Amino acid sequence: MKKKQPTYTGKRRIRKDDLVIVLTGKDRGAQGKILKMLPDKGRAVVEGVNKIKRATRANPQKNIKGGILEREAPIALSNLMLVDPEGGKPTRVGIRAEGGEWVRYAKKSGTTIGTLRPAGE
Repeated sequence: MKKKQPTYTGKRRIRKDDLVIVLTGKDRGAQGKILKMLPDKGRAVVEGVNKIKRATRANPQKNIKGGILEREAPIALSNLMLVDPEGGKPTRVGIRAEGGEWVRYAKKSGTTIGTLRPAGE
């Protein structure tokens, strides 16, 4: 029986549609937008990163051509870091109250990334 891999259960500071950079592995240094988050597995699918080839059967109903297709595979969140909107370099993400709501910000430059929820909650 295969042993279950431990997953990252901490706070996820990166989200769908964020621009991230890959820190380790075969695609180190590559940048891409997060297409899909898999929080239960601690992974994310990033555009143009961790490409794999899969043999696919044709399905005319869904307009899918058969053959060997290349697509993105999930990559561990620990190998990704948000790209600073100001400097274009990897940065850690913080959370702070700003104008009555919680926002994410880049720790390197202090730039606000996006809102989370109202600060009263």
